Amino acid sequence: MGEVKVGIIGLDTSHTIEFTRRAQAPDCPEDHKVEGIKIINCMRFPSSYNSEEDQDKRQTQMEQWGVKVTKNIDEALEGVDAIMMEINNPALHLKYFTQMLDKVKGRPVFMDKPIADTFKNAKEIVDTIKKKQLKIFSASSLRFAPQIEQIAKEVPSPKVGFATGPLGKAPEGSSVVFYGVHTVEMLERIMGRGAKKVFAQESPLGVGATIEYSDGRRGFVQFNEKNWTWAALALDENGAKSYVIDGTYLYTILLKKIVEFFNGGNAPVQVDDTFEIQAILNAIDDSIASGKEQILG
Repeated sequence: MGEVKVGIIGLDTSHTIEFTRRAQAPDCPEDHKVEGIKIINCMRFPSSYNSEEDQDKRQTQMEQWGVKVTKNIDEALEGVDAIMMEINNPALHLKYFTQMLDKVKGRPVFMDKPIADTFKNAKEIVDTIKKKQLKIFSASSLRFAPQIEQIAKEVPSPKVGFATGPLGKAPEGSSVVFYGVHTVEMLERIMGRGAKKVFAQESPLGVGATIEYSDGRRGFVQFNEKNWTWAALALDENGAKSYVIDGTYLYTILLKKIVEFFNGGNAPVQVDDTFEIQAILNAIDDSIASGKEQILG
């Protein structure tokens, strides 16, 4: 397995720094390093999610790690084997996905979460991925947390699932879509697909939502305003398992999954899973706004 050369689109997220750190920073702790990947190019552009001054600082750091930072997408994708879309602002995902389309040329792509800002834009992206048979997956690192994997192993067919996490505030747009995606990804990893109805409410505690599944199962998510703990629970007729999430190695675990995918492995998350996650997130926002249960299409 050779070293995969990667071009990153986006510098408005700390994930660009954190993934590059694990790939090639000389001072990265050994237990966080990921072998088999080298970031060689990165594209930056203005974003309401990160100031130009902050991006200047990130550019300096990336250049110290041997990465060429450019404002040109062709330069960012020149000489690379794979592509990572690391864009913090979900509203920009469709724009840069579209710009990237005719330049992918069969190369695998990782799109950081969430896949888009709206159901409509997510559908356009997903439909294009399927139509063109693109090698793309999108995910939050939280779905790969060892504790979530353990729950999925110990309770493989849950009747009820619960996931909770923080409601990080989006500089603009939906905070539920921007940050609630982590919590919904955990729930989806535990419960699988099949969500049909969503009802959500907002209070000083945050946002709570009930997800009804077509086969009678039920899921719950709670996005918390003032608590940054991640946790999950699943139960079936035999009992229940619950864990608090340890986030120490989440970036490392996800990057290893990405490297495996870039080296020809199967996508660890199917695009239909990603699309249902987006549908749940947008339905939560719609339910809060309307005060009514939302039917997933």
